[in-house]
Amino acid sequence: MAAPTGLELTFLGHQTWHITDGLSTVLLDPILAEAFGAGNLEFPIWPPRTVDVAAMPTPDAVILSHEHLDHFHLPSLNLLPKTVPVYTGMTTPAAVTDAIEVLGFTVHRLDHITPLTVGDIEIILYPAGARTLFWEQRVAQPLIRLAGTTGNDVFIGVDAGVSDLYIEQLTDGALAPPRLAIVSNNAQTVPYEALGADNNLLPGMDGPRNRKTGVEILHGLLIDYCKPLDGVTDVALCGNGFTAPRSPHGPFLYADHAALAEAANALQHLFRVHGPRPGDRLTVPHGGGSLTTSRAGWVQLDKAAEARALDEQRAFLANPKKVEPSPITEPLAEEEWDTARALLAEELPRLARELIATRMGALASGIHDYLSGPVGSRRAVLRLLDPPGAEGTIESYAWNITGPVWELVESTGREEAMALYPFGTEIYYQDLIAVFQGRAQIWDVVGGSYQGWHIGEPLDSPVYALFAAYGEHQRPDLAARCYAHSLTALGYTQDAAA
Repeated sequence: MAAPTGLELTFLGHQTWHITDGLSTVLLDPILAEAFGAGNLEFPIWPPRTVDVAAMPTPDAVILSHEHLDHFHLPSLNLLPKTVPVYTGMTTPAAVTDAIEVLGFTVHRLDHITPLTVGDIEIILYPAGARTLFWEQRVAQPLIRLAGTTGNDVFIGVDAGVSDLYIEQLTDGALAPPRLAIVSNNAQTVPYEALGADNNLLPGMDGPRNRKTGVEILHGLLIDYCKPLDGVTDVALCGNGFTAPRSPHGPFLYADHAALAEAANALQHLFRVHGPRPGDRLTVPHGGGSLTTSRAGWVQLDKAAEARALDEQRAFLANPKKVEPSPITEPLAEEEWDTARALLAEELPRLARELIATRMGALASGIHDYLSGPVGSRRAVLRLLDPPGAEGTIESYAWNITGPVWELVESTGREEAMALYPFGTEIYYQDLIAVFQGRAQIWDVVGGSYQGWHIGEPLDSPVYALFAAYGEHQRPDLAARCYAHSLTALGYTQDAAA
């Protein structure tokens, strides 16, 4: 059998990588379908492409870096032979590994010390860096290399700050700098007037200059992020590889990584930047030499669909129009109204308590004045749109920090509410209930139908407070319900978590 000559990394879209040394193969965070999603809402891969799984070299192992819906997709895993072992980190929620095992796979957990060897490929899963935002702190960052070698390592940053343990090993000389670093562009910048998670409805807080620019994205990814990786010679961009549901503006801005790489190579001299498109293969040769690129025949781009979406983007940018949200889930049937109200009453006290520990809660608890003068104990408002039996109306709850508790209050117009409360959230009633029932995840709602306002920095917003309250790290029970729905759709059965 021939010895491996290097590592070939084929980009499958968003943040999925097929990695081989020509003898053994590893698949990272497989999204193999044309779209992903844990509930009923689907996020199409950008640029659009198809993966011929039958023609794809079968992996000898699957690596799952973490459980977020753009990395963990049960229908994609179900396309693979059940004999392929799945490896993940020590902190992946049990609800995730349980769901994978229902499909028929065997799941193994890896610590941050013991390497995994797949043929001649060695993988070490590093813990996320300490500065990583809380909802990504369970990310495992793979370092991949040929066993017994160093100097041609591939470090895949995934969605977290560079691992402090990895930086420590680079600093003390235990490891050479990576030959290739793969970094994730998760800016998800939308055009002005479009819906976005970071939009702030407060007057003067939204506008074209509040959207990230490509220059900011490149500086953050290449200069700031790669600073601890001093000596890296090649960097590849990925991420931003999906379109928002029902988006009238096509893809996110600055999602063309080939164009970003070209700009980056013209503007800096520290390393060579690559912007692969789905199907592009980067080969890291063993023993030195330049990276080479080629194409995988089993990945096909849909260039016609790509062109149509880019036309939509150009048209929107030329004539921006305010995008109003709409529900992402089906309306509640009349026979579901009482159950929905009971579920909301059960969940609101828990949410009231958990908000105290968020950045929004800390800022809300510490302020004394807002707009018209001293603030009372009510610091935020939750505006639920189209409540059961009252379509076109709003049901409002004020967050009283002295409880803490949500109190039903009279609904006003949005402008009045913004003048009264420094923090506000608008969500369709049916969408929030769908999160509680496992028919949607909080990422779906924020990406599809949420609007809100806040004082302070972006991380002080209700968006990130909702991530803290309803992400898989905090509510694995809700995640388990969502996975149960997905498994049922695939023809498997698993009892949803109570």
